[in-house]
Amino acid sequence: MPIIKSAKKAARQAEKRTEHNQQIKRDIKTALKEFKAHPTAENFRKIQSEYDKAVKKNLMERNTAARRKAAAAKIMKDAGGKVTAAKKSASTAKKTSTKKTVAKKPVAKKPTAKKTTTKKSATKTTK
Repeated sequence: MPIIKSAKKAARQAEKRTEHNQQIKRDIKTALKEFKAHPTAENFRKIQSEYDKAVKKNLMERNTAARRKAAAAKIMKDAGGKVTAAKKSASTAKKTSTKKTVAKKPVAKKPTAKKTTTKKSATKTTK
């Protein structure tokens, strides 16, 4: 058992995080079982969403999730369903729509500097 106050708090936080992470992993497993039993478009979107959440929370590598989603897509195609990407969440859609597109003004060309050539005077010196 930790003795220091900060170590006690860290232990409590680790316990909560572990529980939360295990819940996300359980959600993935149940969604996958449901998808394999009934490969529908709704279940396919749900499994994609669960994998994306796991990646967002750093519970799973991005490539691992991509590989598993590809395997799910193959199951979906074999079942005769149409494979579509998961819909963007409302927060992602909101972020992209709030950006203002400002038309860039064309860059004004700088006036070219006139070349100044110095001509030697044509005066001859006579002796």
